[in-house]
Amino acid sequence: MRYHLDEFSIADNKVLIRGWAASECKQDRIDYAILDKQKKNVEVKMSKIHRPDVALEMYDDLSFNKLGFYIIAPLMDCMYLVFTVKNENGEVTQKNAVHFGKWNMRGRSALEKTPILESYRYIRRNGFAKYMTKSFKKVFKTDQNNYVRWFALHKLSEEELAKQAETRFSHRPLISIAVPLYHTPIKYLDAMIESVTAQTYKNWELCLANGSPEDEKLKSALAAHQARDKRIRVTELEENLGIAGNTNAALALAKGEFIALLDHDDMLAPNALFEYVKVLNEHPDYDMFYSDEDKVDEGGKKHFDPNFKPDYNPDLFMTNNYICHFFMVKKDIVDKIGGFRPGYDGAQDYDFILRCIENGNHIHHVPQILYYWRSHRNSTARDFSSKEYAYDAGRRALQDHFDRLGMNITTHYGPQFGWYSNEYHLATHPLVSVMIPNKDHVPDLKRCLDSIYERVTYDNFEIIVIENNSTEPETFAYYEEMVEAHDNFRVVYYEGGFNYAAINNFGFESALGDYVLLLNNDVEVISDNLFEHMLGFCMREDVGVVGAKLYYDDETIQHAGVVVGVNGVAAHAFAGMSRVELGYMARAVVCQNYSAVTAACMMVKSSVYRELGGLDGENFAVAFNDIDFCLRVGEKGYRVVFDAEAELYHSESKSRGYEDTPEKMERFSKEIDCFFARWKPFVEQGDPCYNPNFSKDNARFELDTIPVKFMNFKKRS
Repeated sequence: MRYHLDEFSIADNKVLIRGWAASECKQDRIDYAILDKQKKNVEVKMSKIHRPDVALEMYDDLSFNKLGFYIIAPLMDCMYLVFTVKNENGEVTQKNAVHFGKWNMRGRSALEKTPILESYRYIRRNGFAKYMTKSFKKVFKTDQNNYVRWFALHKLSEEELAKQAETRFSHRPLISIAVPLYHTPIKYLDAMIESVTAQTYKNWELCLANGSPEDEKLKSALAAHQARDKRIRVTELEENLGIAGNTNAALALAKGEFIALLDHDDMLAPNALFEYVKVLNEHPDYDMFYSDEDKVDEGGKKHFDPNFKPDYNPDLFMTNNYICHFFMVKKDIVDKIGGFRPGYDGAQDYDFILRCIENGNHIHHVPQILYYWRSHRNSTARDFSSKEYAYDAGRRALQDHFDRLGMNITTHYGPQFGWYSNEYHLATHPLVSVMIPNKDHVPDLKRCLDSIYERVTYDNFEIIVIENNSTEPETFAYYEEMVEAHDNFRVVYYEGGFNYAAINNFGFESALGDYVLLLNNDVEVISDNLFEHMLGFCMREDVGVVGAKLYYDDETIQHAGVVVGVNGVAAHAFAGMSRVELGYMARAVVCQNYSAVTAACMMVKSSVYRELGGLDGENFAVAFNDIDFCLRVGEKGYRVVFDAEAELYHSESKSRGYEDTPEKMERFSKEIDCFFARWKPFVEQGDPCYNPNFSKDNARFELDTIPVKFMNFKKRS
């Protein structure tokens, strides 16, 4: 049996436990019970809910539903959650228990570490600089032991490699692998060339440009390799022309339909070219490719620091060259852009890929580790700061990209070395209509409105409070006070029952702005440039929705984007992680594309909101209406952006409460069913903003180390 607890929270002297459990045997049944300190049964509210994501992963069969559970129990000093597994004859075959003791009952999740106190103590002892260094090293790595296991599970066998070598594709393009050389150590040269000659796809040529004419040992080694394999082509340069010049010399040798880039001390997985050509035969219009990558030690044996990437994520790429390796592009595009430009050494790949994307049609990600980046004393794979000039070159390359596209953006250095922050300069200040549903809860609403009126610097907005059946006189008195105090404040009255989607759609009918900002009444603005920053993205023609970064009051992350198909229907990325942490590959702190964002703070083009008919209140009255809306926005060809620099506090579910009644549980389960009925193909294919090798149990970008027999192989090719 496998189980996972997705949520453990405490409110109003109640404990909410949500998760799933499934047996390896499909016919088994799992029952749940809550026991107290004396191991006696406790009366609780319990509902089984559909978890199609678990059904897909465990059984590859969506018909196995009701694998999830939702439990509301009274708050106790000690409690046990007991899973009882019964076979098809009703016999008990297994029991598991999860203990929640006093340490777990402090009001924080029993499933997550709260790092703030530990971080504070470390900073007190060692200083902030050392803390950030430690955090950087920690969050930019997956657990090494997990990766060792993962790599062993996914390494192709000799039989599989032999089968690939026998494959005959209908389209067999010549691939020219371009490599600039400069005083390359012979052992690294040999390993690099051997990784190319070991490719299971054989129609390639290796184009080497040697920029170290005085290195006789290197010349001799190159001559020996050429003699052994005629597909290896070498040009000897009279002088070192730099990375860009040497690479262009290698490109001058290329005769292939595609160009692939490889560094002189790195290596390819034996199936690298095969995987690209396989996709190319299925999609002949694709003209650019990249893969996941990891690092290898100086001996080339130990693999570590994997970089599991999303599918093409343009806003993420505009903060960092996450594409990097293993990049392959049509030679026609390379010829059109003129190869590499001098003056960008250290970030020449970033500049090159940006210009390729500007002139290409489709860039495809193969989510497999196909490139091994050598980590040694002088490589940027080991220490980015060893080449600080690369940081500036990357900033200039990105700024050039924006200038070529006519985008009024200024690029600045970002939260970490190699990452960038982009400042949008608004040509106009369009009216933004802020829509806030409210039922009583005046203290929360006041906190929200005060933060807007006192902090935001934007000068053209209106606030529409959508009143939904309040009963307290103080609420209406506060409305009158705000109407008198602010010309841009008004109240509209929705008289139906609570239906978050319908309430916002009703408010939209009164909105005058070209942009609407859906906002919960339990948020508090932190960023004074919130409107300007979100508008910078939302005013782009390709963007339909922009979401913000939200924190709990204890300075942990509540929302940093939404991953679909994880933890049930969807999960907030990096939820519960400390606000100061970077997240995997800095993805908790940089702007990027996601498939969805939360409507607790979500800016939408009014034209897009109108085009889609707003939120779907018929099928998603409370839950998942924002996720469904964002996915429909994506279907229409618009992008969804997570703006990491638009920050607010959010007291999640404070106004509405938890799903703690049988009626709410039933409604919640029906909305799950409706979501999967509508978005089953999307869930099966996998969220393109989340690497399929990551765990589906949470959205923390953690490596999935489930044994192969449990893995769902319907992953993106």
